[in-house]
Amino acid sequence: MENIDWVTTPAAIWRRHRAGLRAIRRLDPVQWENLKGIDRQKHALARNTERFLAGEPSNNVLLWGARGTGKSSLIKALLNRYQGDGLRMIEVDKDDLVNLPEIVDDLCDLRFRFVIFCDDLSFDVGESGYKALKSVLEGSLELPPENVRVFATSNRRHLMPEFMSDNLRGERHDGELHPAEAIEEQLSLADRFGLQLSFYAFSQDVYLQAIDALFPDFPDRETLHREAIQFATSRGVRNGRTAQQFFRHFSV
Repeated sequence: MENIDWVTTPAAIWRRHRAGLRAIRRLDPVQWENLKGIDRQKHALARNTERFLAGEPSNNVLLWGARGTGKSSLIKALLNRYQGDGLRMIEVDKDDLVNLPEIVDDLCDLRFRFVIFCDDLSFDVGESGYKALKSVLEGSLELPPENVRVFATSNRRHLMPEFMSDNLRGERHDGELHPAEAIEEQLSLADRFGLQLSFYAFSQDVYLQAIDALFPDFPDRETLHREAIQFATSRGVRNGRTAQQFFRHFSV
């Protein structure tokens, strides 16, 4: 297991085959101010993170919604913005969440503030990794550590699969609807994230704002916007990822 020097290392990733952490050598350089069209989400995430760094009450965070709308980029930009204030980040794949309690055990006594980053988080029927995640989010007999929070991104609001048959198993007693146990299980995991931020596909105006941010010095805005709209139309979606792909396609 690699011995991480957290003074000089802002982030690490869990490698299951090595059963340990590896320092991330090349961080994504995405910057906070370059993320457009998600000001509400940025404000809420920054406030929660600043409270966490100050030792004040703060929440675990779930960023959920449409693909390519900046969820993962926002977490990466968060690290770039706050690492100088003591924020550190550990990326853990969904399939490695069973190791999460052991990872957290090694962080409790460190002076830094750690975000466990789970990207593209969701669970299928029969998977059990969410049980380890639950214990870290809210603790069990032992309280969760004060210097660790979980920030996750997902396309699913409730993280678990939702089936029509689950709704049909609900019961009604004295006029009140009681959800089936499967639904309760689905909701109970997402409920442990005290801050939930939703992301939606970009309007055309927001998409073009993202394009303008990527091409600050391009002289012909009309041509740029026309090409960018055609590119998004061919992809069938307007979002930050499409804007980045257009930048790589169109820039000279």
